[in-house]
Amino acid sequence: MATLGMTAADKDAVTAFRRDVVEPSMTSLVIIDFWAEWCGPCKALTPVLEKVAAAYADKGVVLAKVDTDKNQFIASQFQIKSIPTVYAMFQGQLVADLTPARTESALRTMLDQLLKQLPIKSAAADEAAELEPLIAMGEEVLAEGDAERALGIFAQLVEMAPENPAVLSGHIRALVAAGLHDEADAAIAALPEGVKDAGIDRARAALDLARSAPVMEDFSGLAAEVAASPDDHAKRFDLANAQMAAGERDAAADNFLHIVAADRDWNEGAARAQLLKLFEVVGLMDPWVSAQRRRLSAALFG
Repeated sequence: MATLGMTAADKDAVTAFRRDVVEPSMTSLVIIDFWAEWCGPCKALTPVLEKVAAAYADKGVVLAKVDTDKNQFIASQFQIKSIPTVYAMFQGQLVADLTPARTESALRTMLDQLLKQLPIKSAAADEAAELEPLIAMGEEVLAEGDAERALGIFAQLVEMAPENPAVLSGHIRALVAAGLHDEADAAIAALPEGVKDAGIDRARAALDLARSAPVMEDFSGLAAEVAASPDDHAKRFDLANAQMAAGERDAAADNFLHIVAADRDWNEGAARAQLLKLFEVVGLMDPWVSAQRRRLSAALFG
């Protein structure tokens, strides 16, 4: 920023700008809002900027407002020709023009893209780094079938991060695995308003699946009946559900796929629908799901 020929007031403005904008940008993403008191669009945009900046504060986002009437020298250095003009600064450099983002959703989208690309220090990033190995441990225990221990791990994580979607998802699925369906339902009802996450969808699917496939202590007799009547889709469907509830997902998938291959429209496509629910519960990116999807495609279109 040029300093030759500056007045005392200009020097004070530069000092204040460095203190309030440039220095914070060394570790944070600073949204710079160039505005003026007489500017109607500026006043309309202010609540949007303030709301989003507050929501992203723990991600390392800071809002700095620059009144162009009171800071004409600063405005001239940034070649501000119209207002509102909104820039993003990181480590003393402008990294994005946020001016086109006039709505909350548009601004959030642009900030999300920036935050993925910049090494910004934030409370959220520190928390995520701390939680990641603990969540992974809970997921591993849950996958091993130790529902009680997994529930203990995720219950502690909920106390640490009560709004973290991955934690909430794991906790709900652990409740389901432990057979505590009413508690899982209550946990879903208590989710933070507006939370949207694939993990939460997975948890809801787990509860739906558990309620549609109640645990059967001994299904060996049912398995024998299916072996004796292999074309009885209703019995095979019940067997697949029992196997799924017991954690025998390979056997369950085999039986659902058997029905799909024999009659894809049986019971309004119930076998395929149940199999898709199982995929969602296991996790759509899981290698096992990828393999079963290929088998499902072969059954449907082969």
